[in-house]
Amino acid sequence: MKDKLMGFARLARPANLPTAAADILAGIAIALYLSTIDVLGFLTEQSGDVLLLVFSSVALYAGGVVFNDVFDAALDAVERPERAIPSGLVPKREAIYFGTILMLIGITLAFKCTMLSGLISVALTIAILTYDGYFKQFGFAGPLNMGICRGLNLLMGMSILGTLSNWYITMVPVVYIFAITLISRGEVHGNNKKHIVWAGILYAIVILSITLIVMQQKDSIMVLLPFLFLFGYLIYKPLLQAYKENSPKNIKKAVMGGVLSLVVMNACWVAGFSNWYLALAVLLLLPISMLLSKLFAVT
Repeated sequence: MKDKLMGFARLARPANLPTAAADILAGIAIALYLSTIDVLGFLTEQSGDVLLLVFSSVALYAGGVVFNDVFDAALDAVERPERAIPSGLVPKREAIYFGTILMLIGITLAFKCTMLSGLISVALTIAILTYDGYFKQFGFAGPLNMGICRGLNLLMGMSILGTLSNWYITMVPVVYIFAITLISRGEVHGNNKKHIVWAGILYAIVILSITLIVMQQKDSIMVLLPFLFLFGYLIYKPLLQAYKENSPKNIKKAVMGGVLSLVVMNACWVAGFSNWYLALAVLLLLPISMLLSKLFAVT
């Protein structure tokens, strides 16, 4: 029983889940600033809504990666036989039930927050399933679809007040996830230097975009810079190593670095639109992710 429970946990990619929560917190910080609402007061008075969206996002993310393994079961039997489904630890049918329950929980929690949040959660669920089941096989549409999933997750955080403004900000995580998905194309066989170069360019666009958006909205660049430098260091260090030695092992590290650094990117948004100590609180999700990555696979 213990081994089977561990199999279900592996399916849900626990190390990645804090990154989904960080998206929501960043989206909330952006929405509150744009609506001139005091963040600390809102977090105190409306903490229930914040938790609804955080757990909704986590459930949807977990459900999405479960279905990713469901759709990839045949391929994983050849390339990654150690995974929970091809190893026989979790039967495919039970994995489908598990993923479905997680996604229904995610949608329900989002609707309990606001109608807009619920509708976005439905769109996010559709985007997740279309990626898992179809679009990920395509060189351009797959990374774009995955990026849209992350953009919708940030948008769900921004919907906490039941309205939306400045939705274009969600294009930044779309570009970022596009870059990570490009890198992951060589995770099994290596030989993806071309994708790594493009990812490096897209990473630079992301960093520049965050800087310009924050400068346009608020004069807090000095608060943002330390978080931005940390973000750049954490994503480029493994990327450069993967380019220098283009092996599956280093490519996997670059992908893992990119995924876990989503927490830092979201801390950048919070630093830019809120304040440094709340950004630091979001950043504390990073060591949690890193600890869990020692126990569970990120990709």
